[in-house]
Amino acid sequence: MRLLILGGTGSAGLQLIQQALAANHVLVILARSPKKLPDDITTHHSVTIIQGELTDADLVSRAVEGVDAILSVLGPPVGVLPALSYPSTTPLAHAYTTVVVAMKEHDVKRLILLGTASMKDEHDHFSARFAALVSGVAIFAHNSYKDVVAIADVVRGEGKDLVWTIVRVPILTNDSKTDVVAGYIGDGKLHTTLPRAAFAAFVLKELEDNQWCKKAPLISSP
Repeated sequence: MRLLILGGTGSAGLQLIQQALAANHVLVILARSPKKLPDDITTHHSVTIIQGELTDADLVSRAVEGVDAILSVLGPPVGVLPALSYPSTTPLAHAYTTVVVAMKEHDVKRLILLGTASMKDEHDHFSARFAALVSGVAIFAHNSYKDVVAIADVVRGEGKDLVWTIVRVPILTNDSKTDVVAGYIGDGKLHTTLPRAAFAAFVLKELEDNQWCKKAPLISSP
């Protein structure tokens, strides 16, 4: 498949790119700072790099044209200092609006994106562990929390006609394991950590299997 990757310069994004290339997909990578990508990606014969901002609607439209699906690892920066300086204007939610418009323009239906437990789902039940995680983010990184919640609203609302999957994740780690369990908060089988490699593997498997269309599972290590 020809795939557009968003958020590819982060650690989880790099995992997704590497695994997608290993699976023989053709990639378009839209990145603000392509220099953050390693040479083996930027010089790969199956990779096209487009440099620019998600605020540029014309550029986003050009990136979306001709792809079969969009895989997004966009998310607010992690860490205390980035969270304190994160804007209150929900920039990523606005970026997803631009992406959704471009998808409709070019008749691209499939969107799989990174989400978090802050995005509520009707299938969730109470979990003290996850409630503590979400409360911590809402208090100490409120603007990031607000943007993440807004992203889900955009995808479920403006993108209601798309075939979307929000892959919600807990705390991401650098473990190399790729096995996951998928479900909903409070179902008794989910844990609070997940390797980035496992997230990437799940996204690519979902791209093939389409088991979670218009759903927002949370995945974790077994």
